[in-house]
Order: sequence, then C-alpha cells, then structure tokens
Amino acid sequence: MKKLLLSSLFLLIIVIFNGCGTDNNGELITSPVDESFLFQKSGCDQIIDKEYYTICYDYDAKGALFIGYSLDGDVVNNPNIDERPSFYDELSIAKEYRSHYDDYTGSGYDRGHMASDASFDYNESVLVSVYSMANIVPQDPDVNRYAWIDTEYLERDKAVEYGTLDVVIAIVYGDNPQRIGEGAIAVPSGFYKKLFNTEFSYQSCYFYENIPYTVETDTLDQHKVSCDNFPIY
Repeated sequence: MKKLLLSSLFLLIIVIFNGCGTDNNGELITSPVDESFLFQKSGCDQIIDKEYYTICYDYDAKGALFIGYSLDGDVVNNPNIDERPSFYDELSIAKEYRSHYDDYTGSGYDRGHMASDASFDYNESVLVSVYSMANIVPQDPDVNRYAWIDTEYLERDKAVEYGTLDVVIAIVYGDNPQRIGEGAIAVPSGFYKKLFNTEFSYQSCYFYENIPYTVETDTLDQHKVSCDNFPIY
C-alpha cells in the first residue's frame, strides 16, 4: 500500500512548491505544509519540512524517498559561501530511524546531498539546512562528485533562465538494498531528478544509477529520460 500511495506525493509536492515565494531579502519561503494530510496521502513514514525544501522520509531505508524544492533564479548563484557547515542528525526523526554521519565512514559511499550544497549556498542559514543527515543518502563517489553535479549546474541555470524552477528528486532503493554502517542505512540503486517550470511549459528528467562511471566520457544527455518514467511507487 505504501508504494501505491507514494505516487501522489509527486503531485502534492508540485502543488506545494508552486506556491513558494521569496521574502524581501531574497530568501525562499515555502507555503505551509500540512504534514498530517501529506502523510495520509503520500504513504511517507514522515514528512520533514526544512523550510527551504521538503523530505519524504522512509524509516526502513533510514533515508529520503522524495525531496522537493523551488529555486529562485535571483539568488541561486549568489554569494556562493565557501565554508561548509557540519553535518548534523535530523532531530525531528525518532532516534531509531535516523542516519548518522559515522554510518558512512569506511563504506566506500559518499554523503550525497539531495538538495544540493551549491544550489543553497546563497545564505548561511539556508546552507545549514541542507546539511541535515535526512537530506543525505549514500552515493557512489563518481555520481556524487562528478556525474550528478551536472544536474545541479543545470537546475541553477534553468532557475536563472525562467526566474524560478521546481525540482523533485526520487531515490530508488530496490527490494533488497545493500546496507552500510551500524545503523544499516539503505544504499539507493539510483536517482531520478525532474526539473520543471509550468509557466514556461518546461520539464526535463534524468536518471543516474548509483554505480561508478567513466567520468571523462559521461554526459548529462546520456542520463536524460522521459518524464513519463519518473517513479510511481
């Protein structure tokens, strides 16, 4: 039942994030999130409102299933804060379902941001928000450091081009995922990202397996897929 119910989260996130705006300082403001309604309709174990993005969290995976956010083209590339915050446990999640920084140590997987560092580094408090471990999933180093970054460059470019851009990321785990760390964090098998702006009738979707890549020859176009293939669980 959970997998069937999750299909509606994608539509609900679109509604939520199309209602986003900015305050007078250019910081993103999300519309209020009715967590009880989303929980009933989406099948997520927990909806986490991080103010600048929303996480659909799964207790068994100890990781996100979906993440959604809007980017403001006026601020997304400015001022690019260099000093990175520290990762922190997401205290809104019950302790037994949290992932921890040390779960990744020695695993061979990177701590991969879903709502990315570089798209949220225009303000210190905004940047801190994406260092929640609930926004982090195990990514192959080639994906995290090279291949997936192409989608992050693109989302910022499109936010500038259209003024705003909505983004939904789906994390795919499979039936029997590999586990890492003392907390047995599930390793995703792949990642989908959908970029869209309904006002300009723009949408573009990408899929990356969570595997090593030959980064010298890998291109963004190789990962482009039909948005009809965006996961419906």
